[in-house]
Amino acid sequence: MNASRPVETAPRVAGKWLAPITKRMDIYPRYLLFAVLAIALTACGEEARLPLSAGVGAHPQLPRPNPTLIPTVNIALAKGWPENGKPVAAAGMSVNAFADRLDHPRWLYVLSNGDVLVAETNAPPKPEDGNSIKDWITEWVMNEAGADVPSANRITLLRDADGDGVAEIRSTFIEGLNSPFGMALIGNDFYVANSDAVVKFPYTEGAIRITQPGTKVIDLPAGPNNYHWTRNLLASRDGARLYVTVGSNSNIAENGMDEEVGRAAIWEVDPKHGSYRIYASGLRNPNGLAWGPDGGALWTVVNERDELGSDLVPDYLTSVPDGSFFGWPYSYFGRHLDERVQPQQPEWVIKARVPDYALGPHTAPLGLAFSRSRAWPAPFDNGVFIGQHGSWNRKPHSGYRVIFVPFKAGQPFGDPIDVLTGFLSADGDAFGRPVGVVLDTHAALLVADDVGNIVWRVTASTQSLRR
Repeated sequence: MNASRPVETAPRVAGKWLAPITKRMDIYPRYLLFAVLAIALTACGEEARLPLSAGVGAHPQLPRPNPTLIPTVNIALAKGWPENGKPVAAAGMSVNAFADRLDHPRWLYVLSNGDVLVAETNAPPKPEDGNSIKDWITEWVMNEAGADVPSANRITLLRDADGDGVAEIRSTFIEGLNSPFGMALIGNDFYVANSDAVVKFPYTEGAIRITQPGTKVIDLPAGPNNYHWTRNLLASRDGARLYVTVGSNSNIAENGMDEEVGRAAIWEVDPKHGSYRIYASGLRNPNGLAWGPDGGALWTVVNERDELGSDLVPDYLTSVPDGSFFGWPYSYFGRHLDERVQPQQPEWVIKARVPDYALGPHTAPLGLAFSRSRAWPAPFDNGVFIGQHGSWNRKPHSGYRVIFVPFKAGQPFGDPIDVLTGFLSADGDAFGRPVGVVLDTHAALLVADDVGNIVWRVTASTQSLRR
């Protein structure tokens, strides 16, 4: 289903590129010529030389970097689903809309009573953006991908009271947040990771709305630009700690490491005392977090760096030992040097851990959910579901699907299996983009789609996962 868009005509491409630039022509008219040159260079830009599968697995192919003067830009234009449209489920599975007409749903959390929480959210305002041609291009990329809408800044509760696989009760659970993302419930304390802080709210089981003000637990790295703003949460098994993802503030620390303090890392937070330590680092943009099966390790999915060509760098799924370092920004997939980063730090490169499993270049994995339920037929009863949001820096497109990576003896095993596809049209436009994934209390897979504004529900059609 990863169909690439056909080569577009110059007028259509030019119109797209010039839109954000002509808006500011009164300020920077000299950039018009640069923009036209950028259009031409991009239209003739590099493409992948390897199949996507070459960048997947425990031992991906890592060709020589292929950086270009103008980064590869290949946007799947956000269209939304046509009437009665939906993703294509794998054989033996079925998919339906659990809830629709949401406002940029990004992340999901399931409460113990079966209620589903969805973070309707987007990036916080970035007042310092717009001062360079790169900022303008970034703005255009975000707009085309459907990621430039204002954040609703709320968490919505969805309840399927009659067990028919569709939520008929919807309530604003918490509002007035600041680009919320990760959520975690420990006892009667409900934690939310805003883009700039972890906050705590009192929770009563069965409540459909929280009106009490939140209490700040700890500040998180933010700032006016906050390049990777999503912050995920995962409680430790004993509930004494929170693990928080904090992405980098750049692609490859091009603004200096002073801008990266505490970032590209997973924090271990003591919510009782509001303190933290760096649990793992060198992770450019970690998102999904989950505990491995059978009391296993912490796992995450990571979005790796851009602008080294369509075949680099593979995003990845990996276990995360305490104190581990994964190379960013100095190296990728272990000790493969990124020569763009200066000065290099060879003593850190030597320490770089090789990720467990590559997920393909520029697939943008975000959601992560382990499956341990016999409600799913083999091999879907042992492994991880992953939501791949999709590429912008690769020709042809990659990602835009939900996959399953089988596990054996606690480790990824074999090739990934498509679970949901069909998020791209034949022309390469995006009907939807999968983000967060989670299993509900009946083991059905829920998928947040932030372009379709839908939460999808996937079940094994040969078995009933409903009440």
